Amino acid sequence: MRRFWSIVTLLTLVLPVLSRPAPVMAQTGQPGPASPELTLSTSYPSQVIGMDESATLTLKLRTATTPQVVRLEMQEIPEGWAATFKGGGQIIQAATVEPDADASVTLKLEPPKDVAAGTYRFVVVARGDKAVARLPIELTIKEKLPPRLSLQTNLPIVQGSRSTTFRFDSTLKNDGDEDLTVNLEADAPEGFLVKFKLSAQEVTSLPLEANQSKTLSIEVRAFADVPAGDYPLQVRARGDGVQATLPLVVRVTGQPDLKVTAPEGRLSGRAYAGRTASLTIIVQNTGSAPAHAVKLSASPPSGWSVEFDPEQVDQIPAGHQAEVTAKIRPADKAVAGDYMVTVTASPEETIAGSKSDFRITVLTSTLWGVVGIVLIALAVGVVALAVLRFGRR
Repeated sequence: MRRFWSIVTLLTLVLPVLSRPAPVMAQTGQPGPASPELTLSTSYPSQVIGMDESATLTLKLRTATTPQVVRLEMQEIPEGWAATFKGGGQIIQAATVEPDADASVTLKLEPPKDVAAGTYRFVVVARGDKAVARLPIELTIKEKLPPRLSLQTNLPIVQGSRSTTFRFDSTLKNDGDEDLTVNLEADAPEGFLVKFKLSAQEVTSLPLEANQSKTLSIEVRAFADVPAGDYPLQVRARGDGVQATLPLVVRVTGQPDLKVTAPEGRLSGRAYAGRTASLTIIVQNTGSAPAHAVKLSASPPSGWSVEFDPEQVDQIPAGHQAEVTAKIRPADKAVAGDYMVTVTASPEETIAGSKSDFRITVLTSTLWGVVGIVLIALAVGVVALAVLRFGRR
């Protein structure tokens, strides 16, 4: 009997404890069931700050039942730290939470002046009418790296002709722990234009977060009259009192520039129908590099033929010229008059060549003139003899 009453007494003490509502733990981004009574969460419960910085967190309160007033307090806070709850721009100690709607509260945690680097833990408690929610927070304090920029490229020298777009692919990196706004500049020689592009968009400045890097395209264009040679330039990235420099070299190579002409600049000639006539062609190289394998071609009228001797000039040095003989044969039935023949000189260095139009005057053959005169004379003679013979009768 005594044992029976002992068991009854034990159940009397245990059952009220088991029936009491369990405390509600805060949502900290970890998976798990949420309490319908009260939840407390923040998006970033673990943060890293600098030695002289404070942390500001946005707390979210939610209830799924009836509206209730929730009191906020710090259950755990390191010695010397200060915690402040704010809502609507005011310091608060409690907040009204509506069902199925987040109530936002700002928590500011300020370290003491002599705080040491390390990890500090906090616990925020939200006490409602029927439930309690707790939110653990962790702050790591470390000495932040000073602002520092780096600008690098794998190809500091790019070569091309004056018409080339010299493109340098570079990497800009923020090696510090502070976000920066970086301005881009370039010191280029006279006759060059420099542009910066990020994702194909032209930029002069860009935001760069801490420990972030971005790929920049540095494009350099040369003006048409820039002579061949090496041209150094310097690119700078500036931000918040720090800068990074990158020396580059644009190597402009020479390029041939051909001109098709004739002795004394007379782009004309004469030819007889059906007969070959020779015309001297001069190919000048006024560029800054030799022209190699220069081929000659022509666009004559229909029925004409044009041959060149030689058909190809192996090399024309810069500032020199070469003579080529064009053998032009008009069509056999070409009518007397002026015709245009286009002559083109194309070096192997370029796709498009240089061309000029030559005016060819077609003359009739003198043989047919002599034959005509003879026929006319014979006709006159026949008529004269007829007059003399029949006139006497």
